[in-house]
Amino acid sequence: MEFKIIKEEEYKKFWENHPLKTFLSSIEIGKLRHKSGWKVHYVGVLEKKKIVAATMMVSRKKKFGKEEFYAPRGFLLDFRNQELLGFFTENVKKYIKEHHGYLLRIDPYVIYKERDIDGNIVEGGEDNSIVLTYLEDLGFHKVQIKDMEQVGWMFSLDLKGKTEDQILKEMKPNTRNTIRKASKFGIEIKELGYDDLQRFQDIMIETGERKSFSIRKLSYYQEMYQLFHDKGQIKYVVTELNLDQYIKNLEKELSYKKKELDKLKDAKYNDGKRNSFQNEITSIQKKIEEAKKIRKEEGKEVITLSGSMFIMIQPEIIYLSSGNYQKYMNFNSQYLIQWDMIKYGISQGFTKHNFYGIPANINEKPKDYGIYEFKRGFNGYVEELIGEFELPISWHYYLFKFIHKIRG
Repeated sequence: MEFKIIKEEEYKKFWENHPLKTFLSSIEIGKLRHKSGWKVHYVGVLEKKKIVAATMMVSRKKKFGKEEFYAPRGFLLDFRNQELLGFFTENVKKYIKEHHGYLLRIDPYVIYKERDIDGNIVEGGEDNSIVLTYLEDLGFHKVQIKDMEQVGWMFSLDLKGKTEDQILKEMKPNTRNTIRKASKFGIEIKELGYDDLQRFQDIMIETGERKSFSIRKLSYYQEMYQLFHDKGQIKYVVTELNLDQYIKNLEKELSYKKKELDKLKDAKYNDGKRNSFQNEITSIQKKIEEAKKIRKEEGKEVITLSGSMFIMIQPEIIYLSSGNYQKYMNFNSQYLIQWDMIKYGISQGFTKHNFYGIPANINEKPKDYGIYEFKRGFNGYVEELIGEFELPISWHYYLFKFIHKIRG
């Protein structure tokens, strides 16, 4: 085996065909990091002149001129091959030392233990506990989940060999019914171009302020668009509602319900049906008044309800970011976005719809449990990744840890 610096194109070709690839380990993310002041490094292992392991690392200067190294979702290799993992790790350490590094962080795109929809470990399922042992034997320290940079727990839906009808049938009844109801509103899903990304940013700002999480700058969304869009690997979508058409649809439905109510004979056995129709009529009238109020307040015919960002790199579609205008959440338009992208995934041959991050402690029902509950409704399974690890390269690692601890 031979360890060597490899070219960007060599890494890209290897990445494209590797089962552990994800957008975070792509050269495009390397370019994005480079714009933020990070250096990008590509190294690999050759066996019989063929690359058998590789990683993209990014580095930046910290204290005392020392550099922190990070391999986003690295390494790309068979983590169960202890010999290869050990050879690669030792040579990566030497490389980092030569480049004034004190630390390497990795967060491999490797499942730790296979889990079901409720987060329970699947008996006899995939188990990479041995990989954790191998990493620890090589000197890696596991990072607490609260300190991880990337998502550690995900929720995914298997699309392989599935039809739209099959997936819809397998959804939780509430989710399926919500999709059907929301579809009747006349909501449209529109893909945004580069010049329209401020609309997505506005939604994210409103959502971030409401939920108290930090929001990326518009430039991030623009740069991601430039890096991935021409390859067909990114989508920014928003949902829109034409209020005039929505009101017309409701008025048409109202008229139909009133006629059906009038047809009922004035007999006691129709009391149940009569009450049901009357409740539906009251509900529709309320929706009409609310829609007219929105139209008056907004002063426009078409309103934006929500938005989402997706990364689409075979074999999976990743639901990366989303936001909603709180006052329009009752339209449940995010359900339509997910369903639209699931159908897109099926039509384009994707085998997995990755709803991405969920809380790690779902069984304790944390405050953001609703995120998991929303995604769970589409059916699928919980994915626990093996985690983030730190590999000390020099004594500066322990010095920086000590300084950080003192500062609290």
